[in-house]
Amino acid sequence: MTPIRRLILTGLAALPLVLALSPASLLATEGESPALETLPLVIHGQARRHPFTVEVARTIPERSRGLMDRDHLDDEAGMLFLYRDAQSPRNGFWMYRTRIPLDIAFIGEDERIAAIRTMLPCDADQPSECPVTYPGVPYRAALEVNAGTFERLGIAEGDCVSWPGSAGHCQSAPDGGEGADPGASSAPDD
Repeated sequence: MTPIRRLILTGLAALPLVLALSPASLLATEGESPALETLPLVIHGQARRHPFTVEVARTIPERSRGLMDRDHLDDEAGMLFLYRDAQSPRNGFWMYRTRIPLDIAFIGEDERIAAIRTMLPCDADQPSECPVTYPGVPYRAALEVNAGTFERLGIAEGDCVSWPGSAGHCQSAPDGGEGADPGASSAPDD
């Protein structure tokens, strides 16, 4: 291998580290988080539809950051965590550096809420010191909202969740009425 080629390959190999340590990425980990894509989301309950506007966390860094370091979340807002593959019932969430009490709905492959849990802030110095909230069920997405929101709105396990890019399972609600979602798309979410 020529010295020039070796130098180029070494530089290319170091590029991810340089980008990861760039001032922009350092600023993104402290203070304000970078803007995430927002989408409308609807939870189709027994009696009515509940609309939300959610930020979408699709990548590992976005999902790892979640709602850390925030002091407020609007009433009808949340964060939707999307995964390419189904997640194990043992893959949980923690509240390290998360200041807002949250409800989390674990959403299965059929886009129905499989489990709901409440998570409290953790002020520990290390992530490993925070409790992990396990769903106990496999899931393909998770939705975090302010604690108490699901109970206040009567949202329960079994309710269907739709967003642009979801598979459209809520369209085939048994009654074809309130649960149907004519706006759901069948485009992939990844």
